[in-house]
Amino acid sequence: MQPDQDKAGSKLGEALDKIERVRVHRRQKFNLRDTHITLSHGSGGKATHNLIEGIFAPAFSNPLLDRMDDSAVFAVEPGASHMAFTTDTYVVSPLFFPGGDIGELAVNGTVNDLAMAGAKPLYLSAGFILEEGLAIEDLRRIVTSMAGAAARAGVSIITGDTKVVQRGKADKVFINTAGVGMVQAAWPMGQAQARPGDKVLINGPVGDHGIAILLAREALEIESTIGSDTAPLYELVARLLVAAGPALHCLKDPTRGGVATTLNEIAMTSEVSIALDQNSIPVRPEVRGACEILGLDPLTIANEGKLLAIVAPEKAEAALQALKSHPLGREAAIIGEVRAEPVAMVFLRTDIGGTRVLDMLVGDPLPRIC
Repeated sequence: MQPDQDKAGSKLGEALDKIERVRVHRRQKFNLRDTHITLSHGSGGKATHNLIEGIFAPAFSNPLLDRMDDSAVFAVEPGASHMAFTTDTYVVSPLFFPGGDIGELAVNGTVNDLAMAGAKPLYLSAGFILEEGLAIEDLRRIVTSMAGAAARAGVSIITGDTKVVQRGKADKVFINTAGVGMVQAAWPMGQAQARPGDKVLINGPVGDHGIAILLAREALEIESTIGSDTAPLYELVARLLVAAGPALHCLKDPTRGGVATTLNEIAMTSEVSIALDQNSIPVRPEVRGACEILGLDPLTIANEGKLLAIVAPEKAEAALQALKSHPLGREAAIIGEVRAEPVAMVFLRTDIGGTRVLDMLVGDPLPRIC
């Protein structure tokens, strides 16, 4: 093999070794003690993580699933181009909220999971569970919104399914979408790829989606213009791929569980530590104010139009400028860095000069966020 091939093979081997160590760690550590499902198991935080590691991961374990990335990446046959495949289910309440609705969310969430694999989204499926009594006009509005979101994302909805359940057996409508895309990155990417020295970037303010849902659902007497940040992110990712190339090690969208949970997942899988600077993390004043009133942390609040990029230091500034060149990245920032130790921990340097451990979301302050 040529030197470049040797180097690429070595990096892939290192990534596979990390994945195997994580598999062994799962078998040794996770003995799920919960006896019944609670809403916290759907929060995207620590309870969700334990449920996946304790029930699903051991039962379904295989090399593609064990990477635990947002999408599975595979070649249909040896030597062929790589594809990405993902699926997600949407149960958000209310169905319509400031800045979006369940239909738009179902499209954007799935195309973004494909984008986080460095893949250009191509096709989606759509499965609907409808409750008896759902207003036809509401369904029409949701489907129209999905069609518009698909057009904006450059994808087609090419297959689907519909089921109807009795009144009281669902909550109006649940939607499942699955998607396939063509991988554009010719190098390994994923949450096992973060390395000491890498920089952590985000494309804009955090917490908008979760707070918009909370205020819409609870009818709290807090005056606000906060809307969901739901948006398709592939165009943003395409600019990052060009600007950073193989220095782009990992992409993840911090949806359920927010930035804190997502970075903890990366730190565990990559066997690294991540240090964040609170002053560098963009948060809208309205979101910060709502979180202070409600006792929430913006870093554990869900987002639907944000991505975290882990980039080698020599390309971090180029990646930042690529984000800033797109409307969805104008407020992008470098918010932290990857360190070697202590392994599997995330730290936050606070605005008053201290440091605290930033853990995964515990509990579920806001069920059914997406």
